[in-house]
Amino acid sequence: MLSQPIQSSFKLPNGAEVIIETGKLARQADGAVTVRQGNCILLATVVANKDPKEGQDFFPLSVDYQEKFASAGRIPGSFFKREARLNDYEILTSRLIDRALRPLFPEDYLCDVQVLISLVSSDPEILPDALACLAASAALAVSDIPIKEIISEVRIARLDGKFIVNPTRTELDQSDCEFLIAATEKNLMMVEGEAKECSEEDLVNALQIAHDAIRVQIKAQADLRDKKGVTGKRDYKKPEQNEDIQKKVYAFAKDKVYEISKSASAKSERYEAYGILKDELIASLGEDVTDGEKKLAKKYYEDLKWEVVRNMMLDDRIRLDGRKLDQVRPLAMEVEPLPSPHGSALFTRGETQSLTTVTLGTALDQLLIESAAKSEYSKFILHYNFPPFSTGEIKMMRGPGRREVGHGNLAMRSLKQMMPDDSVYAYTTRIVSDILESNGSSSMATVCAGSLALMDAGVPFPKHVSGVAMGLITRDDGKYAILTDILGDEDHLGDMDFKVTGTRDGICGVQMDIKVDGLSMEVMREALNQAKKGRLHILDAMYECIPEARTEVKPHTPRMEKLIIDKEFIGAVIGPGGKVIQEIQRVTGTTVNIEEIGNYGEVSIFSADKEGLEKALAWVRGLVAVPQVGEVYEATVKSIKEFGAFVEFLPKKEGLLHISEISWKRLETMDGVLKEGDKIKVKLLGIDQRTGKFKLSRKVLMPRPEGRGEREDERNNNGSAE
Repeated sequence: MLSQPIQSSFKLPNGAEVIIETGKLARQADGAVTVRQGNCILLATVVANKDPKEGQDFFPLSVDYQEKFASAGRIPGSFFKREARLNDYEILTSRLIDRALRPLFPEDYLCDVQVLISLVSSDPEILPDALACLAASAALAVSDIPIKEIISEVRIARLDGKFIVNPTRTELDQSDCEFLIAATEKNLMMVEGEAKECSEEDLVNALQIAHDAIRVQIKAQADLRDKKGVTGKRDYKKPEQNEDIQKKVYAFAKDKVYEISKSASAKSERYEAYGILKDELIASLGEDVTDGEKKLAKKYYEDLKWEVVRNMMLDDRIRLDGRKLDQVRPLAMEVEPLPSPHGSALFTRGETQSLTTVTLGTALDQLLIESAAKSEYSKFILHYNFPPFSTGEIKMMRGPGRREVGHGNLAMRSLKQMMPDDSVYAYTTRIVSDILESNGSSSMATVCAGSLALMDAGVPFPKHVSGVAMGLITRDDGKYAILTDILGDEDHLGDMDFKVTGTRDGICGVQMDIKVDGLSMEVMREALNQAKKGRLHILDAMYECIPEARTEVKPHTPRMEKLIIDKEFIGAVIGPGGKVIQEIQRVTGTTVNIEEIGNYGEVSIFSADKEGLEKALAWVRGLVAVPQVGEVYEATVKSIKEFGAFVEFLPKKEGLLHISEISWKRLETMDGVLKEGDKIKVKLLGIDQRTGKFKLSRKVLMPRPEGRGEREDERNNNGSAE
C-alpha cells in the first residue's frame, strides 16, 4: 500500500499555484519529487553513490532533462516511435540545471550523482523548463545527499514594459526579453536569456524581481524537507590530504609560479613553463615519494596556481597576458575570406578565432524543432563546431556535445534579435561557426563573426551584434577585480564568468555563472557597464570592417522574389496533385514555395538564375492575374481555325483572335498567317458579360494605314465575334 504523500505549495506572483510532492513516486531513489502547475507535472529523481570511485579526483554530476511525448498525448515521429537521445532543447535545459546545481555540492565531495527530470504531463500554456530546476533542487532537498543550500529557478519576461515571473507560452511569445535565473536564498547562481536591446539597468531589475520570487520557492522546498523529517545529510569519504606535501609544494613553487604567470604572455609559453616547473617539483620531492604523494603534489600545485594568479590580479592588477583589467585583446577581422559561400567572415580576437559562413536557402530548408508540447519550424539556424585542433589537442570526433549545443544556442539567440521578420524575409538562414583557435570565449567570437558574415551575405541585418566574455575575482578582504575579455585560464580561475552580447543600443543575450557568495548588485552593475564598454569597442572595429549589410546578395546566391496572392488562387498555382507548381519548377529551374497565411497566400520563388526567376515570376503572376480590358499581353497561338486563332494570353486563359483582328489587311484565309506556338502581342478589347469569352485584337497594336477610317473598320468588323 502506498504511503501518504507529503506536499508543500506556493503561489507565483500571477496567482498560479505550484505543488511540490514527495513520498508517492520513485521511492527507491535517494530523493524524488513531483512539481505541478496546472496540468504540467515534472518528476525529478536523484541518486548518489555512497563512496567515490577509487582514485577519482573530480565531481561526476550528470543531469538529464527529458520530455515524454505521452505527456502531451503524442507519439514520437522517429522510426522507432520512442524517445531517443536528448534533443537540443532538452540538452539546453539539462545544462541550465547542471550549472545551477553544481556549486551546491561540497568541493571535497567526489561521489557520482545522477539527476533525472522528466516531463510526465504537459500543459499547453505552462513552460516546464522554468520548473525543472525547482524539481531537481527539491529532490536533493528531501534526500540525505550533502548539499550546502537549496536553490530554485524562474523565468522572467517583459511584456508591455512589465516584468512577469514564469510567463505562459502566449505571454512569452509577445515579450521583448526573457531570462532564466537560478539563485539560493542569498545569492544569484546562474542567468541566461535574450532581449531585444534591453539596458543594463533593465537586466538588474529583472534579476531583483526574479530573486524575490525564488526565495518563495526555496521556502516551500524547506517546508517539504521539514515535513518529510530530513534532519541531516550523509557522511562521505573525503579525499586524502597531506599537509607536509602541501607545504613543500608551496615552498618550492610559489615564487616560480608567480614569475611564470607574470612574464609568459602567450598561452603556449605559459603552459610549457608550468609543465617544466611541475616536473621539477615532483623531482624535488625525492625518490622515496609514493605515487599517491605525487598525485597529491600535482593537485596542490594546481591549487597553488589558482591562488597565485588570483592574488596577482587582485594585488598587482596584472593579468596573465599582461593586459589591463578592462582591455580587449587585439582584434583582426575580414569579410568574404571564402569565395563560394553566400556570406563569410573571419574574426580573430587574441588567440580565439572563428571562421563563419552563412548559407541562404528556401522555406524547404527550415529546421523542424520537435518537443512534447509542439512541433514548429525555424528559418534561422546556427551551428557551432569546436574541433580539437583549436586547442592543440587530439580527441575523437563524435559529433557536437552539450558544450557545442550550449555555445551555439547563445550565439543564435543573440543574432536572432536583429534578424528581419519572417513575414518580410523568406530566406532560411544557416550560420556555421568553425572555431579554428580557442583561448577563451569562442561563443562571443561566433556572435561577432556571425554578424559580419550576415552583412556580407546581403541579409538585411540592421545593426551589428558583438559579444564579450567577462570575469570576476574576489577575496574575503573585500578586494575584487572585473576582467574584460577573459582567457580560458581566467575563466577557470574566476568567481563569476558572464557573457554579454548586444548592439550599440542594448543587450541581446546574456549567459552568467556565479560561484561566489554575497555578490552585490552594485558589483553586478559595475561588471555590466564594463562589459558594455568592451562590447562597444568591438562594435567600432566591426563597423570599420563592414559598416552595413550589402544591398545585393552574391551572384551565386539564390535570388528570391515574393508574391502575395488572394487565397482563392492558391489552388491555381499548385494545380491538381501539384501538377502546375511542379511544372513551373521543372521548366524554369526554380524552387517555388506557397504558404497560406490568413486570407492570402505567400508565394516565394528562389533561383540562382535571374532569367529562370523572372520566367517563374511571370508564370505565377499570370496564373493569378485577372484579365483587364485594354491591357496588352504576350500570347501563344494554341490552335488555328478558318475564322481565326485561339491564343493563350494568360496561363489557362484563352481567347479568340478573329481573322479580322489579325491585320489591317483583309485576310481571306488563315493559311500561312499564323501557326501553333507563335508568340504574338494582343490587346484585350472586351469580355462578353454573358458568355465570359474574351475578344482580342492584334491589329490595334499595329500602325493604322493612311486614309483608313474608323467607319470602314467598323464595317469590316461586323460579325467578327464568333
